[in-house]
Amino acid sequence: MTRNELRQLIEYVQKRQSEFDHVEVKSARRGTPKRLYEPLSSFANRSGGGVILFGLDESSDFSIVGVGDGHRLQEDITHLATDQMEPALRPEFLIDEIENETVVAVEVEETPAARKPCFYKQAGLPKGAYIRVGNTNRQMNEYEVFGYLSGRGQPIHDEEIVPDATLEDLDKGLLDDYLARLREYRPGASFLDGSHEEVLNRLRVAGLDGDLVRPTVAGLLMFGKYPQEFFPQMMITFVQYYGTTEDEKTPKGARFMDNRRFEGPIPEMVEQAETYVLGAMRKSALIEGMFRRDIPEYPQEALREALANAIAHRDYSPYVRGSHIQISMFADRLEVQSPGSLFGNVTEENLEEEHSTRNARLMRMMEDMHIVENRGSGIRAMLMVMREANLEPPRFDDRRSSFRVTFRNHTLMNPEAIAWLNQFSDIVLDDRQRLALVYLRQRRQITNSDYRRLNHVDSIVASQELRGLVQSGLIEQKGVGRWTSYSLEESIGPPKGTKPEKDEDKILDHIKTHGSINNPECRELLGVDDTRAYYLLKKLCKSKHLKPKGKSKARRYVMS
Repeated sequence: MTRNELRQLIEYVQKRQSEFDHVEVKSARRGTPKRLYEPLSSFANRSGGGVILFGLDESSDFSIVGVGDGHRLQEDITHLATDQMEPALRPEFLIDEIENETVVAVEVEETPAARKPCFYKQAGLPKGAYIRVGNTNRQMNEYEVFGYLSGRGQPIHDEEIVPDATLEDLDKGLLDDYLARLREYRPGASFLDGSHEEVLNRLRVAGLDGDLVRPTVAGLLMFGKYPQEFFPQMMITFVQYYGTTEDEKTPKGARFMDNRRFEGPIPEMVEQAETYVLGAMRKSALIEGMFRRDIPEYPQEALREALANAIAHRDYSPYVRGSHIQISMFADRLEVQSPGSLFGNVTEENLEEEHSTRNARLMRMMEDMHIVENRGSGIRAMLMVMREANLEPPRFDDRRSSFRVTFRNHTLMNPEAIAWLNQFSDIVLDDRQRLALVYLRQRRQITNSDYRRLNHVDSIVASQELRGLVQSGLIEQKGVGRWTSYSLEESIGPPKGTKPEKDEDKILDHIKTHGSINNPECRELLGVDDTRAYYLLKKLCKSKHLKPKGKSKARRYVMS
């Protein structure tokens, strides 16, 4: 970090009046603060690390108060980081004089994945290990610590023997198909020679339990007649909500519009879940000559890859065998969440390029059965089909105890977005920069990696084009260095006549222009079904914004 970056960071903290997920503020006016091992551990375990700023007072609007003894502060932190943290840390210090006061920035690098979690020796594990949640430090729980420790080597939970199962619990038809595929793709392979049980043991579909041959976890999940007899929660569930939150109820007061579970061996579960969720999606029609083609709300390939990845990469350790994969459909998005975090050296930032397989044996079986394609291609396939559908890239959220993929259903470049972009017609922008502006209008923040995924460019091009948007005065930079993100300049708003984003506001805006609206017009305006249109119109009547006129099919709604 340079002095200029430090000053930019302090200015940003003061402007936002807040700490951040990568920045913690300490006064240190009266000496070295206590419990500094908490932010040291949190930032060392955080993807990208973080910065501790000393010399600012959070209680007085983050004003600069200076540190009491900068030399002693550095000595204390160096001793704590090198002698009392495991693994030892080597923080970098930057000292600056601002407003005649000494400010110290301590930059904490991320600990390599193979050595996480970083913890305070005196407290041990798990009590001495911390994780950053928003702008706070939280003590890790046992499962989070286990997740890091298991990432140091190759887990074999998918190869564990299932004690109560026998070979009779495997589906002979599925197994015969699997072995036939292997012999077709690898003719003459010696590992397929021998008795049936020997081959199953060699492939880790089964294993020896004393003198008995029993299925492994991977073998039972892939080829079992009913794996949920042994692992009741190793299934896929689907919940369809009415609105954009779990709390919004249907007009009849129900919590869900739909609620299903999918069980059986993995090939059957994936096929059933994919087919059912596709059926629950809204469709748009595309006329091609004499034929009509229905376009699903979310690309089928994106859903399939998300499901396959969730099954292949979820954690199958005893800690979370009671957890299932959940698909949640909201009015504006589709989420696929699986137990366990990203594995090994894979992070939210690099998961397109880096590949690390938690369940190596299960992954091999799924590849052989063509449930997943070439290793590591799933994320790239998701990004590509979402881009081709004019939808924003999927969002990836590693919560350490679970991993979630979110797909948004609003198209980026639509007539409304183009009308909004027209206010910048006097500024020279390329198509990628225009797309980023529309993305920012929807998401409010963009990072270098977001820009790369949105436009399929490398980091250098993304940095250059984002810098161009900053120089044009359209976006502002937040943070510095590897923690940089961007948002729209606060002065930028929608041009006159542009419809607002909320559905309720769109309805009111329509009525102000046309005098009234009915249910079919509301459905067409918002692209929603009859039930959703009825709910929104009734909600606006209940809040006294609208009132109905007429009855039944002749009913229209006007301003109250």
